Amino acid sequence: MPRYDFRCRACGDTFELNRPMAEASAPATCPQGHKDTVKLLSTVAVTGRGGTAPSVPAGGGGGGGCCGGACGC
Repeated sequence: MPRYDFRCRACGDTFELNRPMAEASAPATCPQGHKDTVKLLSTVAVTGRGGTAPSVPAGGGGGGGCCGGACGC
């Protein structure tokens, strides 16, 4: 079940709630009982398991400089 972070505007407390995605936008009450809360944007870190990192194709693969690196600038 997803976890959502909220902040209470009345007391400044930050708290988490586990709830179904269907209830993601539902109002939340802070642990102190205040109803004026706002849902915070959360960051998610995704990491791979195993495998290898993508490799640069032969010839350098471009990149670098304002011209893409093809002219060696």
